[in-house]
Amino acid sequence: MNELFTNVDWSDIWQATQDTLLMLGGSLFFTLVLGLPLGVLLFLTGRKQLLAQPVVYGMLSFVVNVLRSVPFVILLIVMIPFTVLLTGTSLGVAGAIPPLVIGATPFFARLVETALREVDRGIIEATQAMGATTRQIITGALLPEARPGILAGATVTAITLVSYTAMAGVVGGGGLGDLAIRYGYQRFQTDVMIVTVVILIVLVQILQMIGDKLVVHFSRK
Repeated sequence: MNELFTNVDWSDIWQATQDTLLMLGGSLFFTLVLGLPLGVLLFLTGRKQLLAQPVVYGMLSFVVNVLRSVPFVILLIVMIPFTVLLTGTSLGVAGAIPPLVIGATPFFARLVETALREVDRGIIEATQAMGATTRQIITGALLPEARPGILAGATVTAITLVSYTAMAGVVGGGGLGDLAIRYGYQRFQTDVMIVTVVILIVLVQILQMIGDKLVVHFSRK
């Protein structure tokens, strides 16, 4: 093993893997916390929905589209002053999480909106006929019915965040991406690049497998 990977420092690989998992876990948590209500709000204020507000929907949709259209590498650079103000640094795990959240939240919000749009309109109307409030419709009908779609969206978002964490290495975000750039690319250490890529592939496969199992478990079909 050591003969095949002469340039690989396994302690560095382990530390980089931990940093990637920390970035993924922290950013995914905040993305779900912020993206779910944003997606619900996008759905509710949309045309012919419970709280139809074209102006509000237009403003939210514009902001979401703007954030989604900015390439993540550019977003990392643009957000450096805000990240430093928020966390005190633009480097490492702490410096990577804010741009990761800002980059992924609009993406997840759109997936949530799409999942809610796929809920049978008859279920909403039946709940309304029983005198349910808007909050009861959301918590008792919309979210439970859309749960498989939301979980599938969360899985796609988590996998997207893995690629984002790798790109965070461009600005010293730490993790496997940083290791791959500094050693695999800049120092032409192909073995380091191979190891980091394999670990990222395995991580994505695990996330997809967990997500698929959750979707199947909560699906009523």
